[in-house]
Amino acid sequence: MKPISTDPRILSLAAEVAKSPEQNVPVILLKLKEIINNTPLGSSELKKIKQDIYCYDLIQYCLLVLSQDCSRIQGGWTTISQLTQILSHCCVGLEPGEDAEEFYNELLPSAAENFLVLGRRLQTCFINAQDQGKDELLHFFQVVTDSLFWLLEGHVQLIQNVLQSDHFLHLLQTDNVQIGSTVLSTLQNILQINSGDLLRIEEKTLHSILDEIVFKLLSTPSPVIRSTATKLLLLMAESHQEILILLRLSTCYEGLRSLLNKQAPGTEFIQELRQLIGLLSPKGYEELQEQKLHQAACLIQAYWKGFQTRKRLKKLPSAVITLQRRFRFKRTKMLLKLNRQKEEEDRRLQLHLQKQRAMRISRELRLSMLEIVHPGQVEKHNREIEEKSALIIQKHWRGYRERKNFHQQKQSLMEYKAAVTLQRAALKFLAKCHQKKKLFALWQGLTELTDARRVELKQQVDDYIKRHSGSQMSDMTSRELHSQAQERLQHYFMGRALEERAQLHRKALMVQISTNIEQLMKAPSLKEAKGKEPELFLSRSRPVAAKAKQAHLTALKHIQAPWWKKLGEEAGDDISVPKDELSLELGSLFIGGTKPP
Repeated sequence: MKPISTDPRILSLAAEVAKSPEQNVPVILLKLKEIINNTPLGSSELKKIKQDIYCYDLIQYCLLVLSQDCSRIQGGWTTISQLTQILSHCCVGLEPGEDAEEFYNELLPSAAENFLVLGRRLQTCFINAQDQGKDELLHFFQVVTDSLFWLLEGHVQLIQNVLQSDHFLHLLQTDNVQIGSTVLSTLQNILQINSGDLLRIEEKTLHSILDEIVFKLLSTPSPVIRSTATKLLLLMAESHQEILILLRLSTCYEGLRSLLNKQAPGTEFIQELRQLIGLLSPKGYEELQEQKLHQAACLIQAYWKGFQTRKRLKKLPSAVITLQRRFRFKRTKMLLKLNRQKEEEDRRLQLHLQKQRAMRISRELRLSMLEIVHPGQVEKHNREIEEKSALIIQKHWRGYRERKNFHQQKQSLMEYKAAVTLQRAALKFLAKCHQKKKLFALWQGLTELTDARRVELKQQVDDYIKRHSGSQMSDMTSRELHSQAQERLQHYFMGRALEERAQLHRKALMVQISTNIEQLMKAPSLKEAKGKEPELFLSRSRPVAAKAKQAHLTALKHIQAPWWKKLGEEAGDDISVPKDELSLELGSLFIGGTKPP
């Protein structure tokens, strides 16, 4: 994608500004108005033109011109008013890119401040001018305020700076009817954009603005200013509860409601005045509180309903997919069941046909054998066939009986194997205990020495001492060493005994676990279990049995829940099932070591 080149009109205009003398720059900058007006609003081309104007510092030139003396600029206030329009249009919708911090923190506040300074200059000129030029100056003042409002509408963060500016407060405190109505209208439009900045300014500035509005409402004879002031005060009171409380309870505005009742309102703002008086009354204040609470409740309900709807819409595709999956699974299961039934019927039919065919073949064979056998040997042949048939029947019956007996004796066999395993482990444990007793017995069951043996051993000790002469040791030191050696020896044997006991305990637990595992592996399934065989599934550990019971209850609830309750369920969700439906299942469950009620 090729990069977008700079507009040639901006290039030529920037070059002309750079080459021209200072007094001609304002007139040259007026050409920007024609370039902006000829470009469609909201288009990407207009954004690119504004970026080019900012990149070539034409906006900075406009600010420099606005800060100069009006008498030195060619065209006077006409040029100044048009430049304010150009500056506000160029700043709104501009994306500065890398220089965003400089643009938002320096250029925009400077532009708003210049607009207010121009407004004060026009206010002074309007007051001092003669009747002939006042209309034109008023028009220029309205153009500047409109440009300021346009700039604030595009950059709301500047509203707080404007409201705190001393120039704006001076403009608001004017006694001129036309200038005052224009400033009040501008303030009303600004607060309609964002009234929240009104509470962020300093308290002193807020009181000054309120004082001036109330003063104009009560003391100005002009119905236009009174109407605008009433609407503005009503807007501030309805938007912010703090301002309404200030107007009702502050000593500075004591008696405001009675003074408003004495006013003779015009037909233009009688409804707004009545609303303001109603708000200042205690009943109106309570109604406003109830209205705000109702609006807040409606807003919370709207957000909550929207959240629930969005959440439900997000889950809807997964629910539909789950429903389709379950329906297809059920249909596949049903078709599989039908196919199995059909296959089973075909298999039964085949077996029936095979039996009939085998019976027919056996009868044919018997008939053929009867034809071959001599008539005198027929009875003997029939007797042999009957004996063979009886043997076959007896063989099948004995096999069935032995299998049945083996199935019944399977539990006894498993118990026998478990007992053998336990006995083996117990015998090993007893053998180790016996060996341990033998070790201790070596120190206790020493035979007594004879006198000759003692003399011989004493002679050996003396010879050893002579050969290995060492340092002399006192009797007390040797006794202490002897006692220390005995203590260490006793500590060693006691520690070894505890270690061997712990080792034996671990081995016994391992044998018990292996026995339980072997019993569970060889145990029949719950469907085939009969008699006392279900007791094999009981655990001797109560925590394990309690955990198994809880898992079994959860599985039962999940299985017996209707399919529509499982739509869109997530992992770990519990499904509520009436206890009556599980009474049969829950009555048969109990913890190991206890019996069911």
